[in-house]
Amino acid sequence: MAEIKNYTLNFGPQHPAAHGVLRLVLELDGEVIQRADPHIGLLHRATEKLAEHRTFLQALPYMDRLDYVSMMCNEHAYVMAIEKLTGIEVPLRAQYIRVMFDEITRLLNHLMSIGSHALDVGAMAVFLYAFREREDLMDCYEAVSGARLHAAYYRPGGVYRDLPGTMPQYGQSSKYRGEKELKAMNEARSGSLLDFIEDFTNRFPACIDEYETLLTDNRIWKQRLVDVGIVTADRAKALGFTGPMLRGSGVEWDLRRNQPYEVYDRLDFDIPVGKNGDCYDRYLVRIAEMRESTRIIRQCAEWLRNNPGPVITDNHKVAPPSRERMKTGMEDLIHHFKLFTEGMHVPVGEAYAGIEHPKGEFGIYMVSDGANKPYRVKIRAPGFAHLSTLDEMSRGHMIADCVTIIGTQDIVFGEIDR
Repeated sequence: MAEIKNYTLNFGPQHPAAHGVLRLVLELDGEVIQRADPHIGLLHRATEKLAEHRTFLQALPYMDRLDYVSMMCNEHAYVMAIEKLTGIEVPLRAQYIRVMFDEITRLLNHLMSIGSHALDVGAMAVFLYAFREREDLMDCYEAVSGARLHAAYYRPGGVYRDLPGTMPQYGQSSKYRGEKELKAMNEARSGSLLDFIEDFTNRFPACIDEYETLLTDNRIWKQRLVDVGIVTADRAKALGFTGPMLRGSGVEWDLRRNQPYEVYDRLDFDIPVGKNGDCYDRYLVRIAEMRESTRIIRQCAEWLRNNPGPVITDNHKVAPPSRERMKTGMEDLIHHFKLFTEGMHVPVGEAYAGIEHPKGEFGIYMVSDGANKPYRVKIRAPGFAHLSTLDEMSRGHMIADCVTIIGTQDIVFGEIDR
């Protein structure tokens, strides 16, 4: 009979869920994990230090690059911190646009999370299905900001510009795609961005049903997830869990409901929670959250359709005047020039702004000394607290379960190695 030996195994840094930036040192008894030691620092971005050497506006695009599947949510916390320090009022229409894009971002994040988690565990098809819908949501990003990934769309005092009246369309027919097929693909794109989003919210619940058909009752999926990485409600609170990781353990805590910001207190949605605190419950919570986000997006789109208005503050010490006014008025030209060269001066003080990011509570603690750059920026990234519990969650499980646990934590390293 073969003798079971104790090994110390380098797991990564080439692991698919953390593409070359997470190194785990596993102490094994045969194939059972005795200890998991995460080594980080392979990506280190120094975002907080970089932000201290840029003006408040120049530091904004760094936020997109933290968690690069939840771009606008990162921007949201950052601009909210600046708005707390300056006392700027954000127009109501801008608040609705922000909430709508926060929820679009939540869908983008959860589609990536569930698709790649399934891929890690060995299910190929769901990944392709999920990315089919991500393409449409990325087109919404591109329509408002010009970029599919790093949007830099939110601004202190509102958003960069109003929602466009047209959507990009697919090009001419070819031998692979006939006129009839092209017309069907462009049908939802013939109107405004809001028309396209409304069409998406009507068909997306059926897409979620497809993901559930492939996974929820799939016996292999359940064998790999049920009773793996269990965290009790009390332990989840003690470990600093937030977001689906906390709600999967049965704790109903969501900043959109418990500490509402923007217009979440005007919207109708539910907070899904799990019971067992295992990987399967966290998967179910994310599926349910996608359904709730679709409800929120639909409500926002309906309100935005009926309520035109400004989308950024008219305080030109913080937000630039329109291009038209800048090119005709001397005062406006001076405001524009000063804002984009020197930047805005934020009053002395400190502020913390936290939002319900797709992964949990994402917070920005900002200190200003009255200059045109932040004196200090500290980022509270949800993934950091989750990764620190990897040892506790994986002890006693097999090596293959470690992949499942990394997948359920929904880790993106940009925010951990910030």
